[in-house]
Amino acid sequence: MARNKDLADRVREVLISGHWIANVNFREIIESLDKEQATTRIADLNTIALLTFHLNYYLAGLINVFKGGSLDIRDKYSFDLPEVRSEDQWKALVSEFISNAGIFADWVENMDETILDQPFVDPKYGTYQRNIEGIIEHSYYHLGQATLIRKMILAN
Repeated sequence: MARNKDLADRVREVLISGHWIANVNFREIIESLDKEQATTRIADLNTIALLTFHLNYYLAGLINVFKGGSLDIRDKYSFDLPEVRSEDQWKALVSEFISNAGIFADWVENMDETILDQPFVDPKYGTYQRNIEGIIEHSYYHLGQATLIRKMILAN
């Protein structure tokens, strides 16, 4: 299997349609919650809405680079979720996340495989492959958090 196809499948696995590793994906978690649940804070943990925003922030930033744009994202802004005041705002965030996850996976799947070994924006950021794998690993990390937070919310 081509590396880009394999990476795209792994992106879809964690974000939008898989069950192999965690028996759940991020899309299933966020689509199962309403605005009140998604914004419920348990102790000092992040909310699921905040985790959704955070992952989407990075997806959108890398998509911009894939499209030929600059790398404009900064870690310090990745948790700057505006207050989610309505169910419609929550559903819009979910929709944007799912859309960006699909767009990101499609870009990875359709990119020329030789791009994977090229520097991502600047050699200090590693290669395209390293950054794509970083998105996958980062997403699994937050999927685990979201899964546990969801269980705590639904137990109350």
